[in-house]
Amino acid sequence: MEAVRAQCETQINAFSDLLEDLPDSDEPVWLLGEQYCVKAEKSELLSDIRSRLWFTYRKKFCPIGGTGPCSDTGWGCMLRCGQMILAQALVYRHLGREWRWEKENCQPEEYHRILHCFLDRKDCCYSIHQMAQMGVGEGKSVGEWYGPNTVAQVLKKLALFDEWNSLAVYVSMDNTVVIEDIKTLCKLQPMKGQLKPSSSGQVEPQAMGSMLGHFSPQAQGTPGSHPGWKPLLLIIPLRMGINHINPVYIEALKECFKMPQSLGVLGGKPNLAYYFIGFIGDELIYLDPHTTQAAVDPDFDGTVDDQSYHCQRRPRRMKILNLDPSVAVGFFFKTEADFDRWCTFVQQEILKKRCLRMFELVEKHPPHWPPFIPPTKPEVQTTGAELIESMDKLFESEEEFEILNV
Repeated sequence: MEAVRAQCETQINAFSDLLEDLPDSDEPVWLLGEQYCVKAEKSELLSDIRSRLWFTYRKKFCPIGGTGPCSDTGWGCMLRCGQMILAQALVYRHLGREWRWEKENCQPEEYHRILHCFLDRKDCCYSIHQMAQMGVGEGKSVGEWYGPNTVAQVLKKLALFDEWNSLAVYVSMDNTVVIEDIKTLCKLQPMKGQLKPSSSGQVEPQAMGSMLGHFSPQAQGTPGSHPGWKPLLLIIPLRMGINHINPVYIEALKECFKMPQSLGVLGGKPNLAYYFIGFIGDELIYLDPHTTQAAVDPDFDGTVDDQSYHCQRRPRRMKILNLDPSVAVGFFFKTEADFDRWCTFVQQEILKKRCLRMFELVEKHPPHWPPFIPPTKPEVQTTGAELIESMDKLFESEEEFEILNV
C-alpha cells in the first residue's frame, strides 16, 4: 500500500510540474519579505525558493517510540511544515536572509548543523520522532494529523532543549500579541551550558546532549547572538473565518509576506498542510510536503546528502480564497530593534483599519489573563528521546485559537 501511495504521489507531482509555472506577469512576487519581478528576476526568485529547506514525508526511518510508524506519509504534513518554518528562522539567525543554496556548492558549517536538527532520527532535536512524541502532551496520538496551533505549541516546547540555537518561541493566545510578555521572554538570561566534544567527534552538552542537533566540536556557542535579547520566533495562530477564509483578511495576510521579518504561514486545506512563503496577485506560493522520500542518514564524517532537502521543482501556487481559515503566521526577530520596527509597522499598516485587523497587538499583559510565566527547561538528569515519551506530564496544553471577529 505504501508503495502504491508513493507511486501515485510521484505521478501527481510530475503532472503538477507540467501545469505550474510562474505567470509572465507585471505583478510583483513577494517572498518572505523580498520583492521580485518575474520578467526580470525569475532566476533570482527561483534560487530564493530553492534555498528554503524543504521537509517532506519520509519513509524507512527508525520506528517512532521504538514500536511506532516508520513513515509519516498521510499524517505528518503539518509537522513537516512546522519544521520548515522553524528551519527558516534558524537560517535567518545563523546565515541571514541573503544566504542562497546552490547545488554542489560548499555550504557553511552552520547550515549543516541546522540540517542535522531536523534529520529523521530520535536523537535530533526537531526530528519527526521528537515532534510526534511531544505532540502526545497536546492530546495528539502518534500518527494523528495536527493543526497549525498544535504544531506551534510543540515547537515552543522542543525549543526549550535547544541550547545551541537559544531561540525564544512565543505563541500568541486569543489572537493577541503582548509586547510586555515578549520582552520579558526574550530578555531572560540565556541558559548556561557548555558544549563538550565527545570521543566520537560530536558535540555533547553536559545534559540533554542528544537533543541539540549538534554537528561538530568547532561549531560551539551561539554565533550571531545579541547580548540582552534571545532571538524570537513569533507564531500567531488565527482563524480567518468559519468554513472559508473571509475576504476581508486577504490584504492584511498579503502584508505579512511583505515584512522583512516574515517566516511565512502554516495552513492549507482540511488535512492537507502547506508552508506558504509568498504570493503573486491572488495566489499564494507554497512548499508542499506531500512527497514521500527515503530517510537520509549522515555519512561517517557527519555530512548529509542535502539534495532532497531543497525543492527543485516549479513553485506551487494556490488561490488565496481556497485557503482553509485555520492558519498560523510566523515572524523572526534577531534583535530587539527588529521587533520594535515590526511593532511600529503593524500598528501603522495592519491595525490602522478595523476591517483589516487579523490580530491584536497590545503593550501590556491583559489584567484578566493569568500571569505570564516564561517557560523554562525542566530539570532532568537524562538524555535522549526517552525523555519525550513522558514529556506530556511536564506541560499543560494551550487553548485552541478563537474565531476572529469581523
